[in-house]
Amino acid sequence: MKNILIADDNNQIIEVLKQYALKENYTVFTADNGSKTLEEFHKRDYDVILLDVMMPEIDGFEVCRRIRQTSMVPI
Repeated sequence: MKNILIADDNNQIIEVLKQYALKENYTVFTADNGSKTLEEFHKRDYDVILLDVMMPEIDGFEVCRRIRQTSMVPI
């Protein structure tokens, strides 16, 4: 099974993207702010990350920079 992390502060967007990902046989994990996104990222390996740029706590650009320090996962 493939893992996907969906990071967005809008729950409606998360739910729509989640339904599409489930249809493609992804195991879906979600986060609703930048800090939670980084926490989730460090818990397991992901095949892809869908990342909103305007999130609370830490914006998506900074989240991406931090992920890139250790991983080349598609974002």
